[in-house]
Amino acid sequence: MKITYFLINFLITASSVMVGLSFSKLARPTIPAIAHYFGTKGRYEEVNPHLLDDILFVNRTLVVPPSPDCRAIHMVSVIRHGTRYPTTKNVKKIARLFDLVVSDASGSASWLNNIKTWKMWYTEDMDGRLVDKGRDDHRHLAMRLAQSFPTLISEDLLRANRIEFITSSKHRCIDSVKAFQEGLHRLWDVQDMDYKHYVDDSLMRFFDHCERFVEGVEKNKTALKEVERFKSSAEMDAVRKKISNRLQIPYNQITPDMAEAVFFLCSYEFAIKSENSPWCDLLDESDAQVLEYKSDLKQYWKRGYGHDINRKSSCPLFHDIFKRLDKAANDYRFGEVKKTATIQVGHGETLLPLLSLLAFFKDENPLTAENFSSQHNRMFRSSQIVPYAANLVFVLYECSDRLRVQLFLNEKPMTFPSMNHSAPLYETVRKHYSKLLHGCDFNKECDVPQSNLRNTEF
Repeated sequence: MKITYFLINFLITASSVMVGLSFSKLARPTIPAIAHYFGTKGRYEEVNPHLLDDILFVNRTLVVPPSPDCRAIHMVSVIRHGTRYPTTKNVKKIARLFDLVVSDASGSASWLNNIKTWKMWYTEDMDGRLVDKGRDDHRHLAMRLAQSFPTLISEDLLRANRIEFITSSKHRCIDSVKAFQEGLHRLWDVQDMDYKHYVDDSLMRFFDHCERFVEGVEKNKTALKEVERFKSSAEMDAVRKKISNRLQIPYNQITPDMAEAVFFLCSYEFAIKSENSPWCDLLDESDAQVLEYKSDLKQYWKRGYGHDINRKSSCPLFHDIFKRLDKAANDYRFGEVKKTATIQVGHGETLLPLLSLLAFFKDENPLTAENFSSQHNRMFRSSQIVPYAANLVFVLYECSDRLRVQLFLNEKPMTFPSMNHSAPLYETVRKHYSKLLHGCDFNKECDVPQSNLRNTEF
């Protein structure tokens, strides 16, 4: 009988309790040497390793107001869902890899025996669902944000319906926003509060609604040609040959997808179960750098700077963020700010286009299949930008010299492009993005004339 992801989830939780562990109190596993290269499948703790010692630690020096006379009056946050199971597509890749290794790999190394005796426990019905670690990602993030900005997120404000929760329709996002609310419940020891959230895919999954993106990138086989070219590069060939030699399996059977499946399996085992899997022994650091670059190429050309429509598809979310900040600024001028915080939960695919639209992490040279060797110090690195539970937070302050805004990515302050102040005047930020604020029209950017539907190449 097929084990469903529900039973698997129960077994993982039960086993962790039996050995005296809890995902809320992070154990210190032997961290794979390649964990910093897992891209969008990386743990949040690799970006903020201090959380391994104290999952609720807040660095107060990073969240102090711009000056003593400033007071936070509003927050808008965009948060990626927490740690999840592989999608059905990746479960199938992992299953093919496992079958190949069990049937064809040879050798006497202990790590190979550990791989062969490893049990294939991923099932297709898991399909990207949130895992217990993912729930804890959001519970703990909620607690830290509430401690960082107590005037914006508090029990009284939540009871007064002054905090709004918005989510993508995907189950992993809905479960994440519920876990975020549970974190606040635990922090304040609340027993009698009803939580609400609103599903809004026009904001959290804007890419699905942008016809020019869907036709020109999503369905266009040539849009990711740099990724396909990198699959047949000398760097990828070297990775495949090393895996082939380690497993003593013919090189032609270790396809680029098989090599990537090894990488995925190592990352999933670590992110979901905090285990340094024997599958990680198949890859060294140079292999991981190549596979990370392949992943970043995909994100760059599908969600980042590769095609202009990738960024422009996020116009609805961009406008909504500034609309909320504008409303808070206006409310402040005429009395009390009605909403103090907006918590929005979406995807890595929500954050990367928005960050690109805002002109963050833009490298001087585009990422291509040919320039891997010159991109080791690239800014566009998904491992650092969008791990599980990645979060982008805008905080609006009322100060003696007018309103200021501060931006945080993964709980670290970020400076807006072309600005040298960590918390510039809000009007300066609006002026900087004035072309987008007065343009970036979703219909104009995303509608495809019927006569152009067949010509989808950029």
